[in-house]
This record gives sequence, C-alpha cells and structure tokens, in this order.
Amino acid sequence: MDIIKKVNDIAVEFFDDNNSRFASKMGTSETNIRNYRSKIIPKVDFIVRLCNELEISLEWMFNNSGPMRVIQTETLKPVAGQPVIQTEHRKDEGVPLYDSSAQLSLVDLFEGHGSIIDYITIPGLPKSDGALHIKGDSMYPLLKSGDIAIYKKVRNIEDGIFYGEMYLLSVNIDGDDATMVRYIQKSDLGVEYVRLVSQHINHSPKDMHLKHIKALALIKASIRINSMH
Repeated sequence: MDIIKKVNDIAVEFFDDNNSRFASKMGTSETNIRNYRSKIIPKVDFIVRLCNELEISLEWMFNNSGPMRVIQTETLKPVAGQPVIQTEHRKDEGVPLYDSSAQLSLVDLFEGHGSIIDYITIPGLPKSDGALHIKGDSMYPLLKSGDIAIYKKVRNIEDGIFYGEMYLLSVNIDGDDATMVRYIQKSDLGVEYVRLVSQHINHSPKDMHLKHIKALALIKASIRINSMH
C-alpha cells in the first residue's frame, strides 16, 4: 500500500500537479502537501477526509482494489463502464440487492430470509455477498441515506475484523436490534471490545463488546444514484 504514490496520483489527477491548489482544497499548507507527496504518510483522518472531499474510493486508497473514483451512476439505464442494476433477477449476473424496507435484521438476512429485489453488476467488483440500501446519516457525507452498500459477510467476528475499515453490522443491546454502518477501530477497553466510529460529526464514537455484534459484513463498494430521470 503506497499512500505517498497515491497522493501524487491524486495531485496530478485533481489539481494538475499544483500543490497550492491541493493545499487550498484540503485546508492545509503547501509544505504539508509536499511532504505527503515525498516522504511523510498522512494521518488516517486526513486520508479519509481527502477521499470524502474528492469522492475517492477508500478501497482503492487502502486496499489497491477497484478504480480511484467512487463509482456512481445517474440513471438505471445501462451505461458503458458504469454500474448496471439489472432489470431481470438473474443470479449468475450480479450481486443480489435485498429489500431493506422489510423489518429484518442483518442476522435474518444472512440466514436467507431476505427478499431479493434486483441484481447489481459492477466491472472489477471484488467478491461480494449482497447489497442493501443504507438508512440514516451516520456516515454522511461518505454515504447518504438511500445509497447502496455492497458487502462481504464476515464469518468469524472475533478474528475477521480489519481495523479501520467500514462495516455493516447488526447489534443487539437489551433485546433491541439495530443495523448500522460504522468504521471499526481498536478499543482502549481491551480485545473483547471494538470502537464504532461514524463519519458524521454529530455521532460520537462508541465502544462495544463483541458479544453485542450479531452479524458483520465488510463494505466492498457503494453506489449513489443521483437521478431517477
């Protein structure tokens, strides 16, 4: 993972190799930008903010997976090189998109109780298990309510977490189920806990015991449909 090289790629792609414009966009100094392009790896919060500002894929940035830019589509009509939401439900042609309007937990969905409403095909998409429409604003502006998150199920929650990545998770506290999207980070409370972090500034981080997480999935990609016309 060569972050410095990718910062250079971003400088060329978005700012015509101009450090001053790059610095102005990110609210930092030209000295910092020069350092990030040559010898200093930026902090994670800067990288995440950079990806949010320019709609750069975190998968590309951290995992060398997929295109640089977040894949978006303006309509549901097939467009060359863009995500295609199939109008016919053919399992062999894409990732199943599940009905998120039904009152089902992620556990129910993983156990096969969900209703498939369509299939999604994206060129170069890593192996994925399903897709859901996101609800809520906890990951805004990276994800908005109504965006589609494409995920890969985590079979072993205790050993299958990659800290710093974004996850779809189902939690149960005092008998109440909730499905949410969060970054998962290490917790200061010990290995039996994780820290759930939102993108939205109004949502505070929360430490949670692993026993409360009933289902977990790594988000592989997201789709934002800007217009239905």
